[in-house]
Amino acid sequence: MISRGSSLLALLALAALAGTASARERSIVLASTTSTQDSGLFGHILPLFTVRTGIEVKVVAQGTGQALDTARRGDADVVLVHARAQEERFVAEGFGVRRHDVMYNDYVLIGPRSDPAGVKGSGDAAAALRRIAEARAPFVSRGDRSGTHVAELALWKAAGLEPGGGWYREIGGGMGAALNTASGLDAYTLSDRGTWLSFKNRGGLGIALEGDTRLFNPYGVIPVNPERHPHVKREEAQAFVDWITGPEGQAAIAGYRIGGEPVFFPWAKGGS
Repeated sequence: MISRGSSLLALLALAALAGTASARERSIVLASTTSTQDSGLFGHILPLFTVRTGIEVKVVAQGTGQALDTARRGDADVVLVHARAQEERFVAEGFGVRRHDVMYNDYVLIGPRSDPAGVKGSGDAAAALRRIAEARAPFVSRGDRSGTHVAELALWKAAGLEPGGGWYREIGGGMGAALNTASGLDAYTLSDRGTWLSFKNRGGLGIALEGDTRLFNPYGVIPVNPERHPHVKREEAQAFVDWITGPEGQAAIAGYRIGGEPVFFPWAKGGS
């Protein structure tokens, strides 16, 4: 027969186990871009956040437009994306609490080493796109409303062109898929530097153009507004924002490298 004392101890033990399980289950859903996932950044920094806070991060990697839509539906607690105008609209519409600068890198124009459009060394991304269009050289567009796609369309606008025709292929996919397609077609494409550095199937591709100030690529983080979606995990989301914009998170971003080359630069170190 089990004594009253033994029963009490058993109940206390079960309560302790339940509390431990509950602590382990603290988590947030982060809607973010394929570039932060495909570059390997999240694999480097998110475990550090979890160790510090006990909060697991479940990443939904999509194009920026899709990630913001996921958050609009209340299917994420926080978003980390890279299309400032869309981010500011997301906050203005009441879906996000506030946008915080996190980090930056740049876009690079990738193309065949043979450079059939003759864009290497031009230093002007819009002029390079005009040459690609004039040469009808194959160009792969993500076509997915991602931050990279938005940046690409802005460059075509700066070039005074609306691309189309057999040489211009929209795939409606992520950055890795776009680079794989470009490798298969020996085509040009616009990529964030982080995904390019981590990309293995380069074939005959290389960086055709870099350094134009229009290729600057800032990232922001926004907690989803609990007034719009009361079920979101407000405290945990804010803990993530505080960590990734604070000294420890910024140092973690700075510490991530591929082949010795920095992939993203923390905003605290010179974003503008």
